[in-house]
Amino acid sequence: MSQPNTIRVLVVDDHPVVRQGLVAMLEEAPDILVVGQAGNGQEALAVFRQEQPDITLMDLRMPQMDGVAAITAICTEFTVARIIVLTTYEGDEDIYQGLRAGAKGYLLKDAEPEELLSAIRAVHKGQKHIPPRVGAKLLERMASPELSDRELEVLQLITTGKSTQVISKALHITERTVNFHVNHILSKLGVEDRTQAVIVALRRGIVNL
Repeated sequence: MSQPNTIRVLVVDDHPVVRQGLVAMLEEAPDILVVGQAGNGQEALAVFRQEQPDITLMDLRMPQMDGVAAITAICTEFTVARIIVLTTYEGDEDIYQGLRAGAKGYLLKDAEPEELLSAIRAVHKGQKHIPPRVGAKLLERMASPELSDRELEVLQLITTGKSTQVISKALHITERTVNFHVNHILSKLGVEDRTQAVIVALRRGIVNL
């Protein structure tokens, strides 16, 4: 039975070894109780509904339902949800999407255990936890022009090596329109060609292979 001041935590990660390691580490803290585990976003939503934890540690890249979709679903249904993204990804798009979905904190998995515990306690008190290097990337992302949905579609296809002709057929648009979108993408990403666009987009987490 948990004490009145115990912080009830849900751990969400699709790698069982990582998840179990987190649970073991958290359970050594006297004020933390792990009340549930999940391996994907759908499981996370189901366990959250059942346990309604104080804090949820959420990975981003997971099968079936990713972290951003899970955060969005949980925060839509439970406006008081306090979620901390805990991930290996530090692309500015990942950070931006996670926090925009409703996360209150963002930590990288190489963080020291004490920083993780500190983040959990801070967010539990209603504060936000964004480390300086994460905050710097977030500011960089917020200063960047937004790609439209169509531009993101074109960029994803470019990333997989598709030609203008193939993209044209796949999206049912003319080749001239494809080139129009490509020029906008290059301008917004501040690059000169498609190869540079792919490198920047992958580094920032805008697209994934």
